[in-house]
Amino acid sequence: MAYPFRHSLCNEIFHPPGVDSLYSFASACRKIREIGYAGIEIAPFTLAESPQGITSADRKKYRAAMADEGLEFVGLHWLMLSPKGLHVTTPDNALRDNSWTHVRHLIDLCADLGDNGVMVFGSPGQRNSVDGSSSEDSTKRFRDGFAAISKHAEERGVTVLVEALPKAQSDVVNTVAAAVDIVKYCASPAIQTMFDSHNAADETEPHADVIRNHWQWIRHVHVNEMDGKHCGCGTYDFKTLLQVLAEQKYQRWVSLEAFDFSFGAETIARESLEHLRGQGI
Repeated sequence: MAYPFRHSLCNEIFHPPGVDSLYSFASACRKIREIGYAGIEIAPFTLAESPQGITSADRKKYRAAMADEGLEFVGLHWLMLSPKGLHVTTPDNALRDNSWTHVRHLIDLCADLGDNGVMVFGSPGQRNSVDGSSSEDSTKRFRDGFAAISKHAEERGVTVLVEALPKAQSDVVNTVAAAVDIVKYCASPAIQTMFDSHNAADETEPHADVIRNHWQWIRHVHVNEMDGKHCGCGTYDFKTLLQVLAEQKYQRWVSLEAFDFSFGAETIARESLEHLRGQGI
């Protein structure tokens, strides 16, 4: 019997940044469910420029659209793309405070859209060292920002995930181990980490060992090829990845996040799910 993975899809493949989408939010939910996914992960910029611009009525509408299609809300990712100009590690105190206030608003949005949602904090451009800061100083500000929002996330039932990014994208938190250091510092159930196959490029251990070694702090998994294309377009060893998840009796989401939208939303969604299910796990 196949292991019962819970597959979800990041919605921006139906609403790429800077592109007029052919899909409404409701029609994207319908198609995601038709293809076979059980959950949807949302990039906030696909709903509005700022979470503050999403009314209570609209939040209820989005929540109802997911429920009507039998989709579970997974959480949020691509958190800092809009509004423009945000930065969470800058030495500019006013800008940094404003940026973490934005994260607090996203926590509220996440809680309003569904229960027990996660927020995947990648956002290299908004966390990289700037204005003469060292990587060490920027990492401390990043860490302190998570600590400061942890209580609010706990109160709203949201888990914020520190995502490791490779050095080609960021000089702040490049490995899951470095992300776990922040998790341990915060000492809050609302601050945890996750694993992203594409963004694990700088790990020195096999990815299966990274997951095993940091299992207790991993709350979410993103799948994609090492070049950012969707699953099955490259040579990533998803079979071993899925095997270690099954070995650990993983019951959370395996969520597709593709960065190359040129194949078209439905092709990306369908081919990825077929490839993952075809691994025989």
